[in-house]
Amino acid sequence: MPHVFEYALLRAVPRQERGEFVNVGVLVYCAPLGFLGARVHVDEQRLRALDPFLDVELLKANLAHLGVSCDGHPEAGPVSRTTPGQRFRWLTAPRSTIIQTSPAHTGLTDDPEAALEHLLRTLVLPPEH
Repeated sequence: MPHVFEYALLRAVPRQERGEFVNVGVLVYCAPLGFLGARVHVDEQRLRALDPFLDVELLKANLAHLGVSCDGHPEAGPVSRTTPGQRFRWLTAPRSTIIQTSPAHTGLTDDPEAALEHLLRTLVLPPEH
């Protein structure tokens, strides 16, 4: 039986004043299954087109920390002591940093891990030719 899940895209916004972004990942939260996961893909060439001076290594480090936050690892700090739902809300809260999220969307799945991979493939990875 499918379960409702929520997802949000992770966006790299190298220069907030320009409002341009590149999708660099996706978050998936499925409350009935207690699932919270993230997958990322950083396309350096696309990002450098928006900002040739972007510190891509810093972006990657911040995305890695976001993954640690999803997992609830103590290394993430106080957010690690919250529920998966609270972490999803914290991760998707509006912010004006280089990493921002889309509004949350919903779907149905019986396998949130597969949904996460599908969303990464269709919304983040470069289209296949």
